[in-house]
Amino acid sequence: MAPGFADHRPPFEQALGLGGRGPQWWNDPKMVDQLKLTDDQRKAMDGIMQDQKMKLVDLHANLEKAELAMQPLMQADTPNETAILAQIDKVAQARAELEKANARFLLALRAKLTPDQWKQVQQMRENRSADRSTWRSDERQPGSQFRRQQAPPPPAGGAPAAPPAPPGNAQ
Repeated sequence: MAPGFADHRPPFEQALGLGGRGPQWWNDPKMVDQLKLTDDQRKAMDGIMQDQKMKLVDLHANLEKAELAMQPLMQADTPNETAILAQIDKVAQARAELEKANARFLLALRAKLTPDQWKQVQQMRENRSADRSTWRSDERQPGSQFRRQQAPPPPAGGAPAAPPAPPGNAQ
């Protein structure tokens, strides 16, 4: 993949909110349990994935080839603006085709979910997003690295817990 795009997830995939669950999130036992996915749903999603794999691999390869073709154009001693702009169009078209195929794939997966399951997926996405924004804002607070190492709350019964050992002084 081109530099700077290693962590890029297509916008439609981001909107669906299933990123980070792996390519077959519907087979993750936690997701199966939370969404109450049936074996038929999971088998159908496996079939959709298998049908789409080759298309997505080919389209991703087309994008990489278009990006690779840009490199010598940009590194030329005398860059040819017309050729560079034409290649940018090819890169943009390859990205668009990959995005459309990815959207079709994700829509096909979503179509296998019930409306209630889809609402649950959306809620999970919102919760994960809220957790990340809270974590990020906490990271920006002065002294946040020390707050993460605070002593645990005292046990029931009121006896205070021993403070944690300083880093590097483990016995």
